[in-house]
Amino acid sequence: MQPPLVVVSGPTAAGKSALALELAVALDAEIVSADSRQVYRGLDIGTAKPGALERARVPHHLIDVVDPDVGFDAARFVELARAAIAACRERRRLPLVVGGSGLYLRALCGGLAPIAGRDPALRRQLEAETRVHGSAAMHRRLAAVDPETARRVPPGDRVRIVRALEVHAATGEPLSAQQRAHGFSDRPYRVLWLVVDREPAALRQRIAERGRGMFASGLVEEAVALRRRWGAIPLLDTIGYREALRLADGELDLPAAIAATAARTRQYAKRQRTWLRREPVDRWSIDPTADELRPLIAAFVASANAVVPLPPAP
Repeated sequence: MQPPLVVVSGPTAAGKSALALELAVALDAEIVSADSRQVYRGLDIGTAKPGALERARVPHHLIDVVDPDVGFDAARFVELARAAIAACRERRRLPLVVGGSGLYLRALCGGLAPIAGRDPALRRQLEAETRVHGSAAMHRRLAAVDPETARRVPPGDRVRIVRALEVHAATGEPLSAQQRAHGFSDRPYRVLWLVVDREPAALRQRIAERGRGMFASGLVEEAVALRRRWGAIPLLDTIGYREALRLADGELDLPAAIAATAARTRQYAKRQRTWLRREPVDRWSIDPTADELRPLIAAFVASANAVVPLPPAP
């Protein structure tokens, strides 16, 4: 029997983490993070990582897993997330998977295609070419050989661009074709997929406030410290960190850095919404409360004949 799994996703800054924390407290649950940057140690302010107080209230998994110079992909995420979910169930706790990294969620709920074409030497060569020519140029190269993947992967996502080019160069077959053949049809869980969203104007405001708060809380200092320790790693080109370093280097002033961060975050939120519309979402809610969603989750778990008990309603 497929065990039940609850997924709480949505665009960045929509409030899913805070809502999930409330749900986890109410349901005696544990949170499994599905955030592709929160897995890295030291990326705290720029990823809106849950702090010590939140983690003391509710156990969180897949946060601070690896150092920023270590590769981490969807396959590794699935391996660790499924282990964390199994451990939650052994403790008779409900696992809540929370995050906005679409590929991670799709892979966890539907499995990963057995993609051929891993070639470390070829990957190093492509990474070197990316450093020389830039990710936009490599994205154009990807569009020529695998337009379907290029449409899904933004031009600034160097890791996924290099991986897709590696697969094509090694196998002669587009990554998208291999994924389509698999169909993400490995479904180990019965999933209740919830999306937490905001009205467009409200989300824009929350994104702007989050950006201002990150810079006020020490994002520049965090980014500079990461660069000093790890060098020019790809993670420092992601949202917030790139702008913080440009501010530190005198290329932007503070208002421009905050504005650029907000603009990139809005673009990312748009891509997240587009991705989630292709997923088997059960309920898409605008600014829901924990009280609204708790009965839905309880009914879902009960209907799945779960062995994980839920506390009685107050």
